Amino acid sequence: MKYQILVDSASDLKSDYVKDEKIGFKVIPLTIMAGDQEFVDNDDLDCNKMLEAMHSSKKSSSACPAPQSFLQEFDNADYTFVVTITSKLSGCYNAAVVAKNDYKEPDRVFVIDSKAVSGTEILIVDKLVELINQGLEFEEIKEQIEKYRDERSLYFILQKFDNLVNNGRMSKIAGLIASKLVIRPICIAHEGEIKMAKKIIGIKNAFSKLVQMICEKAKDFSKQSLIITHCFAEQEANQIKSDLEQKCNFKEIRVLPMRGLCSYYALEKGIIVCH
Repeated sequence: MKYQILVDSASDLKSDYVKDEKIGFKVIPLTIMAGDQEFVDNDDLDCNKMLEAMHSSKKSSSACPAPQSFLQEFDNADYTFVVTITSKLSGCYNAAVVAKNDYKEPDRVFVIDSKAVSGTEILIVDKLVELINQGLEFEEIKEQIEKYRDERSLYFILQKFDNLVNNGRMSKIAGLIASKLVIRPICIAHEGEIKMAKKIIGIKNAFSKLVQMICEKAKDFSKQSLIITHCFAEQEANQIKSDLEQKCNFKEIRVLPMRGLCSYYALEKGIIVCH
C-alpha cells in the first residue's frame, strides 16, 4: 500500500472512518485514568461509564500513546501521514515525531500537528484522502496539507472547565471566569492554545454569538465542511447546525459524538465546532 493515515483518538474518529481500499487508516488511542481504572479510547469505550468513573474518583488524568504505537504501523505503507491533537495540549505530536525519527526511513513519514483537536483533525484527514486520490506526490501533499491546516478555525463552548484547569490545559483565572453560572465563554484555538474569545451571558446567547462569529469569517462557505462534535449534547449541537444552515452556505455540516479524550476535557454538554 502506498499511503496510510494514522490519527489519534482526539480526532473523535472511529477505526472504520476511511473506507478507501487504496489508503490505510488507523486510530491510535489515548488513555484516560480515573482513580484505579484505565480507559483506552478505542471504538469500544463507553464514554458515559468513563465519565461516571471520573466524577466519582478524586484523581483523573489522560495519557498520550507511546512512540511505539505509531512506529509499529509505519511498515504497513510506503508513506505515512500522522495527524495529532495540538502539541500545546498533549504529548501525542512529540510521541509521533520520536517514532518518525526512530524509523528506518523517516523521510517517508510526515507528522502533522493539527494545532487543534476533534473536527479539525477530521477535516485534515478528509483533505489528505482528497489529495491522495488526486494522485499527488508525497512532497506535494505535505505542502498543501500544512497550508490547509493553517486555514482552519475551531470554537468551543463548554459547560464545565474542571479538567482543562486541573490538568493545566487552561489558566485558573480563565477557568474561574468560566465557572460563573451566568457566563458562557466562547473559546477558540489560537496557534494550538486555548484562548477565550468572548464572554457571553447565558448559554442560548452564547450559541447565537458562536453562529454569528462563524458566519462573519467569510461570505462564501460553499466549498467548506463544518463539523460539530459534542459530549452528550446532541440536541444543542443539532440546533447550532440548523442555525448555521439558515445563515451560511456550508457544503456540509456534520454532527458527531465525542470519543473518550475529548469527552474527558469537554465534559457533559461540551461542544466543539470546526471548519
